[in-house]
Amino acid sequence: MKIINKNVNREYSILDKLEVGIVLTGAEVKSVRGGRMSLAGSYVRFIGGEPCLVGAQIHAYKFDGSPDYDDKRTRRLLLHKKEILKLNIRLSERSSLTIVPLTCYTKGHRIKCEIALAQGKKTWEKKRVEKETSERRRVEKEIKEKYRG
Repeated sequence: MKIINKNVNREYSILDKLEVGIVLTGAEVKSVRGGRMSLAGSYVRFIGGEPCLVGAQIHAYKFDGSPDYDDKRTRRLLLHKKEILKLNIRLSERSSLTIVPLTCYTKGHRIKCEIALAQGKKTWEKKRVEKETSERRRVEKEIKEKYRG
């Protein structure tokens, strides 16, 4: 099982990656293992000196009977103290940086999340990248058709 945040490469330039643990309840673990999680629009924020995943949606487990389940609640992330300090220093140096989740996956019996220190792209940068990829695809298609026929 691997859940990918698909828009993150389009919206951000990735500078540094980290693998972190995530604190979940039992029903949430079963739901994530079933692939019922969405990282779209989520980010990492430091709340009380601890990194927390904000905006990630884990859908309710169908056999869990709790009626007051909040699928977009804030979840703690597990990092070493040195890693937390390193991220805080990098964020304080440049205000244009943010931390976003890239993927969420299982590693043995644990659920891991890969987060990245990233800088947001400007609109013109996004358009330039899309134009380059479409041009490259067009050229590859023409070459393929030329050598086929």
